[in-house]
Parts: sequence; structure tokens; C-alpha cells
Amino acid sequence: MRDLNDPAVRHPEKAHRPDTPRLRKPDWIRVKAPASPGYNATRDIVREHRLTTVCEEAGCPNVGECWAQGHATMMIMGEICTRGCTFCNVATGRPDALDVFEPGRVADAVAKLGLAHVVVTSVDRDDLDDGGAGHFAQTIRAIRHRAPDTTIEILTPDFLRCGPEALETVVAARPDVFNHNLETVPGLYPSVRPGARYFHSLRLLQRVKELDPSIFTKSGLMVGLGETRAQVLQVMDDMRSAEVDFLTVGQYLQPTPKHHAVDRFVTPEEFASYEKAAWGKGFLMVSATPLTRSSYHAGEDFARLRANRKRALAGA
Repeated sequence: MRDLNDPAVRHPEKAHRPDTPRLRKPDWIRVKAPASPGYNATRDIVREHRLTTVCEEAGCPNVGECWAQGHATMMIMGEICTRGCTFCNVATGRPDALDVFEPGRVADAVAKLGLAHVVVTSVDRDDLDDGGAGHFAQTIRAIRHRAPDTTIEILTPDFLRCGPEALETVVAARPDVFNHNLETVPGLYPSVRPGARYFHSLRLLQRVKELDPSIFTKSGLMVGLGETRAQVLQVMDDMRSAEVDFLTVGQYLQPTPKHHAVDRFVTPEEFASYEKAAWGKGFLMVSATPLTRSSYHAGEDFARLRANRKRALAGA
């Protein structure tokens, strides 16, 4: 059995990369260690249902705050990814077979946590013909059955090696929000996201809107990887050309010395500038702070996103 606590086993594709020093985090990026009754209760429910969360697997800095409120982001299709992105702390390797009972367990946990809004993400599953699209759809349907009042946000892989029917399967299950992160600017894809293709990911988001315009689309960027401001603004323009509704921008944090180095820590003032620029470009919702992550405050942000669409339509 693989010991995923061993970095060389968890990230075999990075084992021979030279170590890069990790920069000391500035005060604005520091968070408290998770320790609260709410955190413990969420952790117990996750363990009871034998679920994987991206909060733990990716080492999210907001896990203490989110779990204290019962907001865990479910990661389906196992804990081992077929990709080896240089920024990501999720384990890389050959995944296990899909667990057909997982959608039901996720739905039960959502009901037990009493979530008004849930985020479901996954590892990349390039080993599957449909990239896991059918499993996503089953999970959405199971949550709808078990917790009909819960709104559902999904954060999907790019389905790069699949036919168009894979995306169609997921969209047909009608999540409330379809999120797929571009992650970084196109010029950094070879070093940051080598298994992906920028314009394929952009087209994926555009295609969701073509298939079902009622579904909100969302995408996110990390900054501090070596991008320029002009490149970030261009990605914003690309997203708007694909009719993306919701943009998140957060600081990249280096998980281990084997991962992509942090180029710099972007200041809160720069994040505020990115947020202002994004609103000006027409996004319905923007979250741009050092600690912003795809699912951070997702429920509150979804409520604002929906209200903003109503106001936009009323003023049209």
C-alpha cells in the first residue's frame, strides 16, 4: 500500500526535481492552526463516510475556518491524480477503481452537515474513458435526491482526453455552478500545468454556456508564480470572452521544496487592484484576496452571484 505521507511516494514525478527554498510568508498570509468543536465535528463526519476532501489533500490554508462552519469540499474519484502539476499537493500516480457507492456517501455527508451549498471536486482521471464525467453526474444526482435544497458547485478536470459527450454528461446533470480553473497564465502552462492546455480549458468553460446558459461558470487563477499584471488582465479578458461569470484570484503557496517555487507574495493592495479590474470587465462575481481559493466562502459568494445576475437581468 502506498504511504502518501512520504513525499517521494506522494509525488514520484517530483522526486528528482531540485529543491527550491520556500519564502517566508508575510503576515497577511498567516492563518491559525485548526482547532474548534466545529472543525472536529466536520472531520468526524468526513471520516465516518470515508470521504476525501481537497481541503486536506491540497493542504488548503483555510481548512480551519471552513470546517469550523461545516464547509468541507468533497473530492471524488479517489485521492490519487493522473496528472503531475507542479503547483499541486494532491498525490500523483495510478488511481484505484471508482467506488460506485461514493456518490451516495457524499450525498449522505452533505445532508448530515446540513449544507446549503456544497462544492464537489475531483482528481484528474485520465485513465477513464469519460474522465469521470459519469461519476460527477451520479454524485450530483445523489445530492439532489438526498439534499434537494442544497445548491451544487462542481470543480472539474479538463476532460482533455475525452470526447465532447463527457462534458455534455456533466452539464446534463445541471449543477448550479460549473467551475474549472485556468490556474495560471498561458505562458506558464509548460512549467506549472504541463498536462493541460490553456485554450482547451478556456473552450471547456465556453462550451458549458453553449450547452446550458442558465448554469453559472467560474474559474480561478493563482498569482505569485511569475506572471505579470498584463498577463493576468489578458486572462480576465479571455474568461469574459468565454462568458465566465465568477473569477477567483488567490496567492500560490508552495507545498514542498519539490514544488514550483513562489516567485513573490502579491500584496493585498495588488489583489484589490485585480478585483477592481475584474469588476470593470463585467464579471458577475469576483473574489481576489491572498487566501482566496476556489471553494472559500463559496456559499456566501454563490448567493451574491445569483443576486447579481438578477440585478443585471432586471437592468437589461
